[in-house]
Amino acid sequence: MGKDLILKTLRHETVDAVPWVPFSGVHAGFLKGYTARDVLTDGDKLFESLMEVHKLYTPDGMPVIFDLQIEAEILGCELLWAEDNPPSVMSHPYAGELMVPCKCKIPKITDGRIPMVVDVMKRVKEAVGEDTALYGLICGPVTLASHIRGSEFFMDIVMYPEFVKDLVGFCVEVCNAMSSYYIEAGMDVIALVDPLISQISPKSIETLFLEPFQAAFDFIRSKGALSSFFVCGDATVQLDVMCRTNPDGISIDENVNIYEAKKITDHYNITIGGNIPLTTTLLFGNQQDNMKYIVDMLDNINHHNLIVSPGCDMPYNVPVDNTVATVQAIKQTEAVRKMIENYEAVDEEIPVELPDYDNLEKPLIEIFTLDSATCAACTYMVKGILLAEEEFGDRVEIKEYKYTNKVDIARTKKMGVQHLPSTYINGELKWSSMIPSKQELIEVVGQYL
Repeated sequence: MGKDLILKTLRHETVDAVPWVPFSGVHAGFLKGYTARDVLTDGDKLFESLMEVHKLYTPDGMPVIFDLQIEAEILGCELLWAEDNPPSVMSHPYAGELMVPCKCKIPKITDGRIPMVVDVMKRVKEAVGEDTALYGLICGPVTLASHIRGSEFFMDIVMYPEFVKDLVGFCVEVCNAMSSYYIEAGMDVIALVDPLISQISPKSIETLFLEPFQAAFDFIRSKGALSSFFVCGDATVQLDVMCRTNPDGISIDENVNIYEAKKITDHYNITIGGNIPLTTTLLFGNQQDNMKYIVDMLDNINHHNLIVSPGCDMPYNVPVDNTVATVQAIKQTEAVRKMIENYEAVDEEIPVELPDYDNLEKPLIEIFTLDSATCAACTYMVKGILLAEEEFGDRVEIKEYKYTNKVDIARTKKMGVQHLPSTYINGELKWSSMIPSKQELIEVVGQYL
């Protein structure tokens, strides 16, 4: 059964096949004609959509809900809702003050949308839990801290490390409470989803966050569940310290070279997953593109301690045929290899004209993101860079280019952008997968005025 395949893989046992986990998220609603908000607020629509995911994509494991704002909403963050994306955090209740929420703020099982989520988890467990490993996804402590503190959190890491330790410690307690609720509802795997880890230096992670993450994963283990550490963005240099937090698995996205990353995770005997490109392959590719990506990856990587999955939450309107093709390539690799043996992918030629960077009227700040509406690391990169607008007003120009748009993908490639999110000033790379402090941002931008 698929469930056994997932559990054995996360326990680092030898298996005879590579398991598959679609991070269907709000894409589950797309399958039934529901909006993102529908499936994130209506238990019946969420359950119906998850059953469709199970039927169409035959997963070995699957998440019940992919929304990193559930905890933040309970803690006082205002959300901006969208029809085809999870909500984004719009306000930060502890911005402007160095204050850690009191323990009475830790979410109860009756708070916010938790009752709906727990009810759906129990229903999915009863329906497919015997043959499918179920994932409970929780907002990781660092990303949750940034949700409630805002972009000032990144300056806090430098200026107020003891406060940061206390704040993240509180957030770990939130994670532990959520883990308890989800494990009791039948979840087999608890994933701490912390995209902002890729934006923080390994030294800061080791000094401030290593022990809190270890405590969170130890707690999950003490409750009898398996764990996974999800990260988005270019977490290449953070992988070693991530492994030392002792999760059972780590999930990465396309910004990280999975072949090199697996050398690190194998060293620590940790399972690795993720990496199917969300937009260029799943969203905008065709069936053969998706088949070829999977076959090539499986041909070039050791299958032990490996789970195949999208790099993160699947875009809402990924074509069903593309995901089905992915499933075929994973589960019928030899047959698919023959089907695509003569296939060569052809890049769509989209003309893009870059600015004349040497003759600009004012500094041009360009932010290349996966999509700041859906990627937390990108959200805080954009919010951090927009501080330049507050400081300099119309003396600077700021633009965001999203990897969910075909023209922006072409621009990203023409610029030679290697990792997302990244920020350029007048065509020069300034920050790659790293959010600058306000002071650093102002100093660097000021040099161009």
